[in-house]
Amino acid sequence: MPQRALALAVLCAVSLMVVLDGSIVAVALPAIQNDLGFTPSTLAWVVNAYLIAFAGLLLLSGRLGDLIGRKRVFSAGLGVFTLASLLCGIAQDQTQLVVFRFLQGAGGALASAVVLGMITTLYPEPRARAKAIGVYSFTQAAGASIGLIAGGTLTQLLDWHWTFFVNLPIGAVALVMAARLLADDRGPGLRGGTDVTGAGLVTGGLMLLIYTIVKAEEYTWADTRTLGLLAVSLLSLAGFVLRQAKAREPLLPLRIFRVRAVSGANSVMVLMVAGLFGFQFITALYLQRVLLLDALSTGFAFLPAPVSIAVMSLVFAERLNHRFGARTVLVTGLSVVALALGLLAMVEADGDYATDVLPALVLMGVGFGVAMPALMGQAMSGVAPTDAGVASGLINTTQQIGAAIGTAVLATAAASRTGSLLTEGAAAPEALTSGYRTAYALSAGLLALAVFVAAAVLRNRKAQEAIVA
Repeated sequence: MPQRALALAVLCAVSLMVVLDGSIVAVALPAIQNDLGFTPSTLAWVVNAYLIAFAGLLLLSGRLGDLIGRKRVFSAGLGVFTLASLLCGIAQDQTQLVVFRFLQGAGGALASAVVLGMITTLYPEPRARAKAIGVYSFTQAAGASIGLIAGGTLTQLLDWHWTFFVNLPIGAVALVMAARLLADDRGPGLRGGTDVTGAGLVTGGLMLLIYTIVKAEEYTWADTRTLGLLAVSLLSLAGFVLRQAKAREPLLPLRIFRVRAVSGANSVMVLMVAGLFGFQFITALYLQRVLLLDALSTGFAFLPAPVSIAVMSLVFAERLNHRFGARTVLVTGLSVVALALGLLAMVEADGDYATDVLPALVLMGVGFGVAMPALMGQAMSGVAPTDAGVASGLINTTQQIGAAIGTAVLATAAASRTGSLLTEGAAAPEALTSGYRTAYALSAGLLALAVFVAAAVLRNRKAQEAIVA
């Protein structure tokens, strides 16, 4: 295998490992709760601590890659992530696990923020780049579903500690391979004038925004605490934007938003991930609480989705982008995903996996498998090489914001609908299913809005040229 292909394999393997971590741990949460004595409210911080650090540091990590070298940032993040995985696996109490999960999120942000930028530099030829982005997109698109399978298997056959220990051999091998295969790149360095103020504003603002979103389910959106935290986070982010307009060496050069594809792709990413990340959470609950599948069976129930994604993203995505243009492929793919969510919005309490869930998972994999590479390609199109790291960090940041919004909004909507029906005396399976149908309908609406934005904002000819011409 050529060295460049091996380098791509290392980058995608690490990206997959980081994406997997979010869902592989989710399946193990009940076992973690029983072992370490978490309450239902404190258990959420096993997930939230990782999410806050990961989402809050992505943008800063991407810019650091542009300034001091993407290989350095990637290797440092991979080392931190691997060490933190070990510490999570041997954690003896709740505080240790939450702290180490935050550290793991920080390492994941450093490593994953620069991957897409490194791929675009590694593959300057448009057709080769499109294929490479297809491989990378598969890790992003299918990683969460694979994580559910791996999490169910490891938790049921071994124990929850192995959901963290599994990262150790992968991380160690990837560190050695990265040192040998990835080219050294030297940015201008920090001495050129690092925007420390901007870094503080955006990192603090993003962390507080994600914290506010994940706490909104507990406080409710109308609570004064939620509104106050939301106001502070938005003011911090607004201050960051003003700072970037005046800074001599901005952390996020606002010029990249003048590229229509970049602005449009990031807008679509938030909407798409908000609908799809919440879908995984809701579907796992439906399979376990209504169809009564165990953790292992639930994990394998998701298998058709990553298989479909793999076939479409690795085999057909590049050809379709080349033939029809990225916007056409993206709009079509997102429409198929919206259709799949619409089908799930009709599930019944006495439903059957083979007829009610499986067809939707296959459709979702087909649509997402072609939409994600087109979207990732547009997010990096027209970006100068000196800004590739921050553009990569930006699209990953919007992805995490979408995930946080989707999980909070859809979970709240489902719980609210279920609670109302239970109060009215409905049977638990019917009440739960009705709540899940509500969440699926909202997910379909978010995907429909993503289709509209993609069709209205993105331009097919430019997108196609950016990927294949």
